[in-house]
Amino acid sequence: MTAPQISFEFFPPQNLEASFRLWDTVQVLSPLAPRFVSVTYGAGGTTRELTRDAVATLHKSSGLNVAAHLTCVQASRAETLAIAESFALAGVTDIVALRGDPPKGEGRFQPHPDGFSNSVELIQALADTGRFTIRVGAYPDIHPEAASAQADIDWLKAKLDAGADEALTQFFFEAETFFRFRDACAKAGIDKQITPGILPIENWKGARNFARRCGTRIPAWVEDAFGKATRDGREDLLATALCTELCSDLIEGGVDKLHFYTLNRPELTRDVCHALGVTPKVALQNVA
Repeated sequence: MTAPQISFEFFPPQNLEASFRLWDTVQVLSPLAPRFVSVTYGAGGTTRELTRDAVATLHKSSGLNVAAHLTCVQASRAETLAIAESFALAGVTDIVALRGDPPKGEGRFQPHPDGFSNSVELIQALADTGRFTIRVGAYPDIHPEAASAQADIDWLKAKLDAGADEALTQFFFEAETFFRFRDACAKAGIDKQITPGILPIENWKGARNFARRCGTRIPAWVEDAFGKATRDGREDLLATALCTELCSDLIEGGVDKLHFYTLNRPELTRDVCHALGVTPKVALQNVA
């Protein structure tokens, strides 16, 4: 089995303790030589400034290729593109362009009066600058707001046609879920990179709640396995085994790139990568 190319998602710290945890996560995972790492926005754009600071710091101090999340939420077009410009001036030219979740307490996304009304408009504006590598989200299970699986695929094609270079999928529990989605995308004429998103399950209760919020189908056998493992104190062992098996199945099915949602907890992600043959290549440089 050929080791895959990997990438990691982090979220920005909101306090000093979280800052140390992010830096510890970077130190643990950066020797695995990811092709990029991304830094998220919070729901409703709540961590916009924290994201910008974390992106700039990581880019300067880690030597990693850093991708910044950018959303349409609660900002005008001018403000959003000014943030993108600030990333470019800091040397960060990779962006994960998303519509973004509505602020807490609001049921549905409402565009800013002077803002982008959806992710396609944002992607087109970023692509028109010619300055960015643009990645977007994709949904192997139906997005909660999508009318159908085909509507999800049609929207993904619109985002890629608008200028995006690659899609990163929401996490899923079975390789067949991704393969069905990949085949449907190919049938729709999508020929750009679609990279599976992988969630190593550090906490089953949290992962289950996350899955329900974003529309990820939870197979009964997964629910049952984690229920038993949690009672027996074997949750970490099960999580490592299932995540490694999922990734191995994907690789055997022709996948050569994986994107890990680390939740700033690196150990399980590191262990899975090692099991897949992704081993340390370089030491972290320029530690501040």
